[in-house]
Amino acid sequence: MTGLAKMLMTIGGIIFLVGFLMQFIKIGRLPGDIIIQKGNTTFYFPIMTSILLSIVLSLIFFIINRFR
Repeated sequence: MTGLAKMLMTIGGIIFLVGFLMQFIKIGRLPGDIIIQKGNTTFYFPIMTSILLSIVLSLIFFIINRFR
């Protein structure tokens, strides 16, 4: 198998695993997420969720790159 095929299979497996785990883990809103409600409109900006997701993805890619 080529390097690209292995990488795509690894990424696909990680996405599958994360999707499977998300069904059992309910994160919800984290402290620091911005919610503005005015009348009939709601604006939700998940800034802390974005930061947490960025850290987790950075660690995953670091580990994948480390074993290459």
